[in-house]
Amino acid sequence: MNCPLCQTVANKPFFNKDQKLFYRCGTCDGIYRDKHTYLAPKDEHKRYENHNNDVTDIGYQNFVMPLVDQVVTNFDANHHLGLDYGAGPGPVITKLLKDKGFSLKLYDPYFWPDATVFDLSYDFIVCCEVIEHFNSPVVEFKRLRNLLRPKGQLICKTSLYNDQVNFETWYYKNDPTHVFLYTAATLDWIAKNIGFEKMELNEKLIVFGI
Repeated sequence: MNCPLCQTVANKPFFNKDQKLFYRCGTCDGIYRDKHTYLAPKDEHKRYENHNNDVTDIGYQNFVMPLVDQVVTNFDANHHLGLDYGAGPGPVITKLLKDKGFSLKLYDPYFWPDATVFDLSYDFIVCCEVIEHFNSPVVEFKRLRNLLRPKGQLICKTSLYNDQVNFETWYYKNDPTHVFLYTAATLDWIAKNIGFEKMELNEKLIVFGI
């Protein structure tokens, strides 16, 4: 199986146990699930429907607050447009930013499948716990890069792997919809090869800028 991000051919499995098969790319350092174990779209949709994304839940609001703070700190609500990409059934980031006066569009292939959002351009795009679901990350990141206006930001939140993590016991790999996992080196590769001018990493907050 070729790496879904950089297309490098995998030489051998990185992890193969309990019906979980992953490869690790020698070029971009991404870790990706074998495509033959992907969920069918209807099963993937059903799993997303079970996510507890209640926009009024204080715990979930706190979880997404780093992305909200990044937008509020760097953009003016009166002059900037955002996109909540992969918003899911409960678009809490959109709610919190709209409460602060920001304008946002929503997109999610299952819950907000409005393709007209791709006819616009955006000052910021937020992806909270989304990029690990990308079946084709190279296509997705190029799309997001091309949707950004000058000085725009793609703001992402995901859990990163590093070699201090025990992959066998790492909870993040166990979600069958998590098909592509990232390291810091993977993010550097994306920034350099997709056309971003910079990438900032702060704990789980990732900011690509142009």
